[in-house]
Amino acid sequence: MSEGVSSAATAADERPGAIDAVPVRHLGRWVAVAFIALGIAMLVHFMFTNDAFNWGFVRKAMVQTPVINGLLMGTLLGTAGGMVIGVVLGVVVAVMRLSDNPVLSWTAWAYTWFFRAIPRLVLLTIMGALGVLYPDGMRIAIPFDRQIQSLLGMDGTWTIATLDANTIFTGILGGIIGLGLSEAAYMAEIARAGILSVDPGQNEAAAALGMSDGLAMRRIVLPQAMRVIVPPTGNETIAMVKDTSLLIGIPVSNELFFQLESIGSRTYQLFPVLVAAVLWYLIICSVLMVIQSRLERYFGRGFGGRAPTGKDEQTRAKLLGLGGDH
Repeated sequence: MSEGVSSAATAADERPGAIDAVPVRHLGRWVAVAFIALGIAMLVHFMFTNDAFNWGFVRKAMVQTPVINGLLMGTLLGTAGGMVIGVVLGVVVAVMRLSDNPVLSWTAWAYTWFFRAIPRLVLLTIMGALGVLYPDGMRIAIPFDRQIQSLLGMDGTWTIATLDANTIFTGILGGIIGLGLSEAAYMAEIARAGILSVDPGQNEAAAALGMSDGLAMRRIVLPQAMRVIVPPTGNETIAMVKDTSLLIGIPVSNELFFQLESIGSRTYQLFPVLVAAVLWYLIICSVLMVIQSRLERYFGRGFGGRAPTGKDEQTRAKLLGLGGDH
């Protein structure tokens, strides 16, 4: 009995006691904080004391009816429409790029090559001028219908409908199409990276269960790929908000930045309307960043480990025999 008590006492003596650690003093960190705080204070003082900002006019310009309409029907609608086309078409192009069919694969590569190489302002300007290619309107008909009729000696028309090209390729509709086609090239690469990040064994397991390739892609691969796809897609959405200012190339007049510039030109208050535009873009992008963070957290469930808590550290110490009551 005495031997057991003495061995326990010896083991207790050998354990390290509480360490009276002195926190490391980070003098450079506090100096940096002081300089940053001083810089922010100087910037705020400059912004609110310089008459060029004209904050009263900024507030009035931000809530003008044409500006709000431009925000809703130009910036937000253009962003939503462009991203819907970009995401859907991008996933299709990514699947084509990964196909074993060389025709599909090379077609998808050519698409991404072309639309990634063309600046969006140039593309939107071209979209606005496409009406010149269809002076008599865009015919929706059976392909080569006129040539077939000529060979068969037939008269009449097989035209289903004729659309006004200027209506389609100008205005917000043309802007959404142009932004969507451009965005699809980038989303295709993002989706392709996400699909490739999923272990090939997932596809093999799905095939073993009798799933088709399409069903496995929808039910197995894409849900797991979302963890990789969501963060850059959020970045692309935020970038799309800013790129709606390029709709002036079509041109689209019912757009946030265009309307603010028009107010500045009429009132000769050019700098305050630019500040108003910056504030609107900051508000929109901040909301989108919060949504992106929530989506990343949702699709990232089950991946990686959480940060250890104080209770976890105490449990770990007890298991190692380094602390706690025995």
